[in-house]
Amino acid sequence: MADKPNTETAPTPTPEQEVRRLYEEAESRVAKATERIVARDSFGELLAMVTENAVAVTRIGNEAMDLVLRNLRVASRQDINRLTRALGRTEDKLEQVLQEVERLRDDLDADASSNGSGTRRASGSGSASGSRSGSGSASGSRSGSGGTTRRRTTRRSSSS
Repeated sequence: MADKPNTETAPTPTPEQEVRRLYEEAESRVAKATERIVARDSFGELLAMVTENAVAVTRIGNEAMDLVLRNLRVASRQDINRLTRALGRTEDKLEQVLQEVERLRDDLDADASSNGSGTRRASGSGSASGSRSGSGSASGSRSGSGGTTRRRTTRRSSSS
């Protein structure tokens, strides 16, 4: 009969209430433990070490992927950028060569119209009558200044 007054004054909790009480108790204990851990200097050092390791692993992964791509002979972004720059330089040089060829043709036409075909034969081309059929006639009539121009163009293209 002594047990009855205790059970009547303190009602037994339902299973749901008991689970809730245990959950809140565990949550508060974990929160306190986490706050103690985070408050220490060693936690900051550990966090810095983990960050450094993550960065190092990422770098190693990137280098490994670059190595795989290089071994598979797949062009990397650097390769494509380098080829793009080289193609641009080559296009510029080709444009300069085309402009020089056009200038030489204009000079050749001007020389041919003012001097006739006799000047060409005297300069060593021998076979040209009046047409622009071969490169021998162009270099033959402009041997003095044309040779200098060609050497300058060659030097310019090899320097870049």
